Amino acid sequence: MDERIEALRRRIDELNLDLLRLLSERAAVAEAIGRRQTEVGLSHYDPMREQAMLDALVSANRGPFSDATVKSLFKQVFQASMQLEQEQDKVQYLTSRRHRSEDTVVWVGDVAVGGDHPAVLIAGPCAIESREQVMATAAHVARRGVKLFRGGAFKPRTDPYSFQGLGVEGLELGREACDAHGLRFVAEIMDATDLPAFERHVDMLQIGARNMQNFHLLKAVGRSRLPVLLKRGLAATIEEWVMAAEYLLHEGNPNVVLCERGIRTYERFTRNTLDVSAVALAKLETHLPVLVDVTHSGGRRDLLVPLTKAALAAGADGIMVEVHPNPAVALSDQKQQVDFDGFDAYLDATLFPRTLTAGRTELYRG
Repeated sequence: MDERIEALRRRIDELNLDLLRLLSERAAVAEAIGRRQTEVGLSHYDPMREQAMLDALVSANRGPFSDATVKSLFKQVFQASMQLEQEQDKVQYLTSRRHRSEDTVVWVGDVAVGGDHPAVLIAGPCAIESREQVMATAAHVARRGVKLFRGGAFKPRTDPYSFQGLGVEGLELGREACDAHGLRFVAEIMDATDLPAFERHVDMLQIGARNMQNFHLLKAVGRSRLPVLLKRGLAATIEEWVMAAEYLLHEGNPNVVLCERGIRTYERFTRNTLDVSAVALAKLETHLPVLVDVTHSGGRRDLLVPLTKAALAAGADGIMVEVHPNPAVALSDQKQQVDFDGFDAYLDATLFPRTLTAGRTELYRG
């Protein structure tokens, strides 16, 4: 290589570093201006100021770049500085990976959800109907290694004449069954006035799909000491779902688990449509654990295994499934709950509650 060219290239390298230093210094000054503009309520964009700077640069230009090129180059610098100022003004959401890069682990009693911990399984009936029903279900799922038990005491139903749950009695029965079999109790809360009763009886509060944007309830639950399972609304965007979680964290409760439960689409072969992309995106955009309710996602027993595998492959930290001693006589959701034999077959097919590797590779061999 020609020595003269090498010397000139070394000079270019030096100038590149000088330019970088000056651009960084300029960016820092622009950020300081942006902070002050925000403090006093001024807009970050001042077209007259930008034009004055461009006019001064063109006036000082002695080549070899044309005036148009100088304007183009510096407009890029101005735009980059503006983006820095706008980024600086963005709200730092508590749910965001920018706020917390490491995964949050939520403890439900002695059961860890999220992070590097094994995927959890929440199992139990759609609704608590009687002492015999809840005791039998709790005993069976506990024998199969389940640690988290679900059971509805207050049931939001589309039909006002359908079974609405046993209320506080249901909470008491669920607590009794869980204590008898060493389980942690997860139940849905619908009204903030019921919070004291829930705090006496349950280990984890669930906010259902229909209440995802019940902001009064979110604020009240956000002030609770209990961990929260937040289901995605029937037609909620991922952003709306995450913002609902933001309410909970903003009120001081960091123990939030997101739950994808299927969204309403035009599809009629399934009750809802499992949005697998929402699981992956929620894991990327937030630091919160993400579960999938495979029962409500499809509303079909024959889809429980494939939907579970899809959810775990997408990175879900756990699964929720509904189990009933005799679904044919259940007071709600007869078609989607599994009986004890069906639950055992489900566990065998999905390898729950065996500890799965991080890549869930055991599920996909062969």
